[in-house]
Amino acid sequence: MRYAAVNAALTIFAAASLTTVFPQIDAKQTYSFAGSNALAAQIRQGAPADVFASANTAIPQQLYAEGLVEKPVVFTRNALILIVPKANPAHVHSVYDLRRKGLKLVVAAPGVPVGDYTRTVLHHLGLDKVLANVVSNEIDVREVLAKVALGEADAGFVYTTDARTVKGKVATIGIRRSAQPVVRYAVAVVTSSTHRAAARAWVKRLLGEPEQKKLVEAGFLRVR
Repeated sequence: MRYAAVNAALTIFAAASLTTVFPQIDAKQTYSFAGSNALAAQIRQGAPADVFASANTAIPQQLYAEGLVEKPVVFTRNALILIVPKANPAHVHSVYDLRRKGLKLVVAAPGVPVGDYTRTVLHHLGLDKVLANVVSNEIDVREVLAKVALGEADAGFVYTTDARTVKGKVATIGIRRSAQPVVRYAVAVVTSSTHRAAARAWVKRLLGEPEQKKLVEAGFLRVR
């Protein structure tokens, strides 16, 4: 019975940027991918989940303070990058080109981790006024990625890992290291889970070398 409990099928709520890599790590589980803030709201409303993996540490810490998840642990890191459509019709070649009037910039909304990270980058670069060119605030990073890949925007900020999933559809523009935010992902067991032993085992496995190697292969960064 104990073995069966530890190997129970799990429902894992995970940040949209983990959409490609988590099924590669473990295809047997049921995943719900969305903006970390939206998933947290669902957990607060009682949605059934066993594990929560967020694209930041702040949201899991808030849930932990509320008694909704067990103590979060950091399991990977990421970085931001600017993307433009492959054809680059707006001729964006630098983050500073985003100051151009009339340019269509798409970002994630405030409260969405990548949206907050984007605003941090712009602030570090002294480009807060660039937000005047935002034509759409998206619900998660994959929506930003899709808008730019389809040519519906001139540029957008995503994680480096997301840009890798649409090779040939977007071009990337790097952001200097000093302007990068600290992008750390945290995972936690949901306290209302009926499979907490299995959920804890899954989190422990995620921290193991084989799973960490798959994250690195997908472009994620090791935890320092």
